[in-house]
This record gives sequence, structure tokens and C-alpha cells, in this order.
Amino acid sequence: MSEQSTPVRAMREWAFETSRAYAEPFTDVRVTATFTDPSGAVSTIEAFHDGDRTWRVRYNPGVAGRWSWRLGSNPPNSDFEQDGEFTVEQAEVRGFLRSTPGEGWGFTWESGEPVFILGDTTYHLFGMAHDSDDGARQVRAFMERRAAQGFNLLRVRLPVSLFHPPDGYNTWQTRRLWAWGGSEQSPRFDRFNVPYFQTVDSVLRWADELGIGIELIMEGWGFEFPFNSRNIFVPEWEELWLRYLVARFDAFGSVTIWTLQNEYEYYPNGDWHYQSNGAVCDRWAIRVGHLMRRIAPHGHIIAIHNGPVMPSFGKRFASDPYVIDTVMFQTWGTVDERDGWLAAGIEDQIPKSLGDWPGSAILSEYGYEFNPDLPPMMLAHQYCDPDHTRRGAWRGAMSGLGIIQGFENTWGPAQVLDQDQAGLTSLLHLRHFFTGLVPFDRLQPVTGLARSSDSAAGHAPLAMATPERDIVVVYLPVGGEVSLEPGLEGHKEHWFDPRIGEMTTHEQRANNVFTPPERPAGDHPDDWVLVLRSMY
Repeated sequence: MSEQSTPVRAMREWAFETSRAYAEPFTDVRVTATFTDPSGAVSTIEAFHDGDRTWRVRYNPGVAGRWSWRLGSNPPNSDFEQDGEFTVEQAEVRGFLRSTPGEGWGFTWESGEPVFILGDTTYHLFGMAHDSDDGARQVRAFMERRAAQGFNLLRVRLPVSLFHPPDGYNTWQTRRLWAWGGSEQSPRFDRFNVPYFQTVDSVLRWADELGIGIELIMEGWGFEFPFNSRNIFVPEWEELWLRYLVARFDAFGSVTIWTLQNEYEYYPNGDWHYQSNGAVCDRWAIRVGHLMRRIAPHGHIIAIHNGPVMPSFGKRFASDPYVIDTVMFQTWGTVDERDGWLAAGIEDQIPKSLGDWPGSAILSEYGYEFNPDLPPMMLAHQYCDPDHTRRGAWRGAMSGLGIIQGFENTWGPAQVLDQDQAGLTSLLHLRHFFTGLVPFDRLQPVTGLARSSDSAAGHAPLAMATPERDIVVVYLPVGGEVSLEPGLEGHKEHWFDPRIGEMTTHEQRANNVFTPPERPAGDHPDDWVLVLRSMY
């Protein structure tokens, strides 16, 4: 392949040097590249300053054929008045992740392949990679392991937080990780920490190599500086920040989701006061969402992440229902000492919050599995045990959503990246079930199909089925008998054990009442998955 050709959906980069010295290179000039595809369609992306007198342009073409580009600047600079052509060759690639409500579970690759989302929360992955050479090695090894395990999405923040209340100090951090110029006490929002962003480049390249997606959280958390001080971090500085992130990272194939802010209801001053602030956070999300659609040419998913679960998202965005593609939905279920293991209520909250939402969604946060061997930083996690991890994931998946879990080892303050916690294995079993044993993209939740005499909160069975009812799946959070509606007599009965990931044939049917296999009792009742397949 010649230097002037590139495969479809491969990022291409150009570097431009200027003899002109800009006192403030991030603000004194705006450099823009315009691309024209073989059909004549035009798109633009800004160049970004990468230190010294270097500006770079990154673009990821999605159409085969002959392309042209033209560079320009404002104010004009002859060093930035250039143009050229290149050829894009056809290639068999999956392409970018797309939000496709109504298709499968809401996500497909550009190739048309449906996607089962399985993710991990690693907010400070970029920060640890930049902190030290050893940290970078640990990050690379962690990403390789997650990719080999079948994870396809990592939640990562672009600004690094030193602290999360009440006691979550970063135990691994040895250097400043401030993303802007100046300092936290005296910020320069017209400058960016270029070496830090070059590290982010490296991590995104690793993700590209490994085929793992990155959710880039652009602002978060909203309760911390500068996002809680909008009188200092004014809209002009926010837009400069967003434009720099898009110019630098939008062309990466590993960038799957742009999340505007973690728990966006903290806008504008770091307090959750959704009901009393006139829903200004929704107006902010709509405004920033439209900005992203104007400046980000590659069509990556635009998402918001919630704190409060109500009002519903259809009501929140009724005035502009399609500017946001995806809700990265947070709801934890029960997390108390008595019922934390049960993760009850997740499946009830999902339809209340998302039932009127026209876009896609992922259960992106439902707790962080506690590690009692670490110093207690977040006691709110202490009853999020491996049972909570497993049952919460099944409740989300049985609601037709992809799953992202969090672990104390990896979410932020501790960063014990070389050790997986106990609950992770059950996530791998869940992924194997939905991608290897049943066709997840054909299954949708069905209410009323399965019933139980156990009326305790969180004990009710959850059912999914294909439109033809040739496959029926029922999750029993606490085991026990389950009765199904008539018409399934011609189906073969199988049982999947979500704790060990094994499928068995076990015929205990009596008048459409099914009973799971018996296992030695543990601390809590066993959960089981019933699978019925038509024999015709």
C-alpha cells in the first residue's frame, strides 16, 4: 500500500509545522481541514496543537475511493494553506459502533453485526498510564487481559480526579495530572497539558490494536473543579476544551462513545438539585450535544450519564429527543446489608426511566464490587459483593441492556489492575450465555410470561423470548418454581447455572411449572436460568 493510500476506517494523520510563533497557540489561531469524499460529500475537522510549532489533523475515512483535503486557518497563515489527495481502499472491517434503537439491543457495528456490550469502569486509565512507566505497563497488561476476556468497552474519564468523597484518594498517583495549563488553584483554561494528551493518544492506539472500545467521559465528575465552578470554567473555556478533545480524538476507531459528563445533573454548580433548577442540566446537554454534532465528523455515539433516575429520559429530552443517542444508565438496586446480594429493583427502574426513551441505553453503573482487602474508601460499596455483581448484571441483561460493571480494584482510587475480583467470572459466564448459547439480538423482555408464587421484592422471575417464541429464557434470581404461560409444551428444557457457566438438561416440568436443579445451599438462595428451545 502506498503512502497515499489507506484502508477504509483506518485513522490517517497529517502533521504541519509553522515558522510563525504563536504566543497562545491553542487560542490565537484556528486551523481546519476540509475533506471531500468520492461522492462529493464534505466534512470538516479542526487541527490540534501538539506542542512546539506542530499542528496535527486526524481523520478516519469510511468510504472507499479517491479523497481530497484542504487545510486553512483563521487568521490566515501560509504554512496552513495546503491541500492534497489520497486513496481509501475497501477493507473488511467492523467499522464504528453505532446506536441503532430497535435493532438487537440497540448497538451494531457499521458492518451490521449486532453488539453485546460488556464493559468495565476504569475512570483513571489515562491518568495511571501517564503517571509512570510502570503504570503504563500495568495499563497495557490490563487492557490486553480485558480484551482477551471478551470485554469490548471501558469507561474512562479525560480529566483525572485526585479524590472522590468520602475517602477515595488516589493511592497510586505520584505526579500532577492536571489536563490544562496553570494549576487547580490558578488555572489557565486557554492551555492544555500536551504530554498528558499524548499519553491518551498512546492508550487509544493500544485500544485500537486490541479491538476494545473506549467511552470518553469529557467532563466529570460534576461536583469537582472546574465543572462545579461555571463562573470560572465559563462556556467559552468549555467550548475550547470540547473542540480540542474532538480534534485530537474523534478519528480514533477505539473511541466509541462521547459522554458529555458523568452524572450530568450536577450541572451547573456541583449539586444534585434536578427538581429545583428548572432542569437546566437538560438544556446544557442539548446545547453541548448539538455542538458535538457540528464539530465531530465521525458520528460517534453521543451519550449522557445520570445520577437521579427520575424523571424519565423521554420527559427530560422531550423538546429535542434525538440530540442524545444513548443513556449510560445508572441504577444500583439494593445495596444494604440485608439485600445487597440481591441487587433488587434494577429491572423495575429500567422501564420507569427508559420506557419512553427513543434512543439506546446501557446499564453502565450498578455498583462497585467491594474489596475488603483494600483500605475502606467508599463504604457505600461494602455490600456490593460478587452476588450483587452477578445478579445485577443478569437483571440488566434480562431487560435487554448491555452491561458495564465497576470494581474497587479498577474504578479509580486503588488501581489494582493486575488482580480480578471474584465477581468478574460471572460476567464472563453471562457474556458466554448471551453470545454463545442463545442469540441475544433476537431476545427481548416479555412481561407476564413467567410467574412465581414468591412475592418478595427482587424474587420475581424475569423472562425474554424471540418474536416467534422458539427460544424462551427465564432468569430466577432466587431459584424456586416458575410457571409459564401455555403454548410451550413443544420446547426442550435446559438449565444454565450463572455461577459456574454450565448448561444442563434437567426435566422437572409439571403442567408448565418448572423447577431448577438442586445445589448445596450457600449463604443465599441460588439463582438459575431456564432455557426453552422449540423442538419443531
